[in-house]
Parts: sequence; structure tokens; C-alpha cells
Amino acid sequence: MAKVISKKAKSADVVLHVVAAKDVKKLGLSKEHMTYVQSEFLEKRNFVLVPSTQELVYVQCADGDWNAKGKEAARKWGVEIQQAVNKWKKKTLLIVNHTANNEIAYCVAEGAALSNYQFLKYRKDKKEKQNSFDSIFVQNETGDGQDLSELMGVVEGTELARTLINEPVSFLNAVQFAKEMQQAGKQAGFKTQVLNKKQIQALKMGGLLGVNQGSVDEPTFTIMEYKPKNAKNKKPVVLVGKGVVFDTGGLSLKPTPGSMDEMKCDMAGGAAVVGAMTAVASNKLPVWVVGLVPATDNRPGGDALAPQDIITISDGTTVEVLNTDAEGRLILADALVYAKKYNPELVIDLATLTGAAIRAIGTYASAVMANANQEVVDKLLNSGMDVWERMIQFPMWDEYGEEMKSDIADLKNLGGAFAGQISAAKFLEHFTNYPWIHIDIAGPAYQNAAQAYRTKGGVGVGVRSLYHFIKNTYAK
Repeated sequence: MAKVISKKAKSADVVLHVVAAKDVKKLGLSKEHMTYVQSEFLEKRNFVLVPSTQELVYVQCADGDWNAKGKEAARKWGVEIQQAVNKWKKKTLLIVNHTANNEIAYCVAEGAALSNYQFLKYRKDKKEKQNSFDSIFVQNETGDGQDLSELMGVVEGTELARTLINEPVSFLNAVQFAKEMQQAGKQAGFKTQVLNKKQIQALKMGGLLGVNQGSVDEPTFTIMEYKPKNAKNKKPVVLVGKGVVFDTGGLSLKPTPGSMDEMKCDMAGGAAVVGAMTAVASNKLPVWVVGLVPATDNRPGGDALAPQDIITISDGTTVEVLNTDAEGRLILADALVYAKKYNPELVIDLATLTGAAIRAIGTYASAVMANANQEVVDKLLNSGMDVWERMIQFPMWDEYGEEMKSDIADLKNLGGAFAGQISAAKFLEHFTNYPWIHIDIAGPAYQNAAQAYRTKGGVGVGVRSLYHFIKNTYAK
């Protein structure tokens, strides 16, 4: 991980100058070097290495529109410079922004820091594989550096989520996941409470207990809370994350080749919640936020749930379990019921919930369904666009809910053959009596190959958009 440092650097191994093509003269280069840079810009080679005897100097052309797409382009410039720093085995980078827009430099720093993430815990050769790049300094024409400190908090939250997702279930079972959330709370400054199996039984959380029946490990239910004295909201924003630390499908064992290969990521929603809590608390946002993560694995052993079993959720709703691989909605149901005790301003849940979401929009965006006010939903969608964690909203028509009705119980956990991401959301909606947004992150949560600064493996999707949304909606 490359740390973003707000103070000015006295020196750096690599310098990146960000400048508009018309302002190359601001760089103070020799006439020869200035002519070279200008000629490269004319050839549309906008990332230019300038010969220097003292340091590696790169120049990035900052021409273009400064919208969401432009910000994403700047983050990708950060990926390029990160690769250059590591290629040359250097440690420090100074980004010098010669434009009046401070945010350009922050986006470059964000892309550089996030793309430098590595998960080497289990590599014998981790010392040899470790990136040399470790520090980023930013020099803007204006600004006091506070935004850089904030950026570092969001980067740390995202990378924490990535690491949790990348951990195998041999380490990160439900109990260990809860311990990791407790540790995150100690470091970032939020409170945690972990409910064990007996406490979960006392709350009659039949969804979480039912999914856990086939496991040798006990379930946990982790409650995180950040409530600063200067909180601007009188009712909390509650974040709920699916915490299935590994999903075999249970007795409805996943049938297709490769379908179980990435299932350590089935707790990516829970990871996003702890990452967002970390970012909010470490940056001391004046917002009351609660995080809830029900956690278990889903296995076919022991007394595992069988298709056609009936379980009872903590609010008394009975559910006919037609497919044990539709387990995420069962544990989320108990968490959504628990959220009622807070009389929340808004509840947002995140889950790698359905393959239908991937089939609908692929891996480049998350699916959103909601009963919250559309103005609030739009703010979340805009936040996702701004940080390039894009989301697509789907309808929540009553007909989809009809698919979730059972002949012998209140609900069943499986809908029709089509639009499964929506019928799953209608199932979850049953357990809400407050403004609520559901984000199905099944597509972008885990990648088999890096996509720019979204490194291979766990992506940490949701952390950055949630932070942006909470800050801009409730902190002002």
C-alpha cells in the first residue's frame, strides 16, 4: 500500500507533473525538454517521461472535461505512474498539480495508491514480490492537504475490505471475521459488539441459524457503531452487509464448473460495511452510522438445511427454503429485522446476492433496488458514478413480490426464472419498515484480472461510494 502524505516532499524519487498542454511552460523545463513534451502531446502521447539527471520526471496532460469520466481517467493516470515507480524500483512519488483543480491530483493519488495494493500474506517470496513504492506526496497550487488525509482514510477502508475478501475461509471463518471487525473498530475509532451463537439463538434469528446448521463453525452477528457527539443526524444510517464467508450452496450444491472457485468473496458485502465504517470513523465524519454483519459459512454437512425445510425469521415470518444456495437473503432478513430497533434514517444493504444481477449488467456495475425516496436513491447513484462504482436501478413492482409467496409458509426463498435480482430484493423488502436501499454487488465484487486500480481478487466495491454518499448527504 502506498501512503498518501499531505505534507510537502523535500525530494522524491519520481515526480509527476500534471499540466494542461497550453501551460507546459509552467514546468520550468529546458527549451529542448519543453519542445519534446509539446511534440509528444501533439502525438497524443499524454504520459511523457522527461530525461533528467537527478530524478525520474513524468508529465501528464490534463486536458479534457472534468466530469465523472474525467476523474476516472485521472485515477488511471495514477495506475500508470504507480507502474512506473515500481518498474524503476523507486519508493516515493511527488505529484505536482499545475492546474487550478486540486481534485485532479487527488484522483491521481487515489488511483496510484489503490493500484499499489498487494495481498502477499501467504507467499513464501513476499519480500521479493513486495512493491517498492510506499509514499505519495501531493503539491497543489492551492489547498491545505486536509483532503489528502481524508483520501487516505477512504483508501485504507477500501484496502481493508479487499484483504478481508482475499482471505480464505481456512483463516476467515465467521468468528475470525468478527475479530477482524473488532480490530478495525479499535484502530478507526468505532464501537463493536459481537453476538455469539447463544445470543443469536436468544434473538431467534432463524435465517442466520438455519444457514449455519451445516457448518462446524459457529455464526456471529457483529454490530458496529460510530456515533460522534457532533453527529448531524438524529437517526442513524444503518449499513447491512452479507457475511457468508464461504458458500458451497449447502445441500443445493453449486453445480456448474468453477462456480465455487470464488466463493470466499461471498462476504464482500460485509467487508464493504466494515471498510465504510473504517473510512467514516477515521475521517471523523459528523454522522451517526451503524454497521450490521451476520456471518456464517454455508455447507452441506451436519444438520444442514434441506430443500423444502421451513425456518422462522426473527420477526416471526416463516420461510420455505426451496434452494439452500439462496442463503444470503436468509441471513440478511434477520439483520434487516434487527435494524428496526434503531428507527433508522436509512438502511442500505450490500450483498453478493444473485447471479441474475451479473447476467443483467455484467461485472462493471451493481444492481440497485429500493423503497427509499427517489431523491435519496439518486444521491447514492450519483455518488457511485462520481467514484466510478457505477450502479443501475431496477424496478420494484409488486408482481416480483408475488413470486416469493409460498403455498405452505409466509414466503419462499426462490422466485421465478427471470429477474432474480429483483425478486430477491422483494423478499428482503418484506423485512423492512423504513427507507431502504439494496445493492447487489455480485458482479464487481471480485475480479479474476485487474481492471486498472481494481486489483485482481477482492475489489472492495461499495466502500468509496458509501463514504461519498454518507459525507455528501448527511455530513453537511
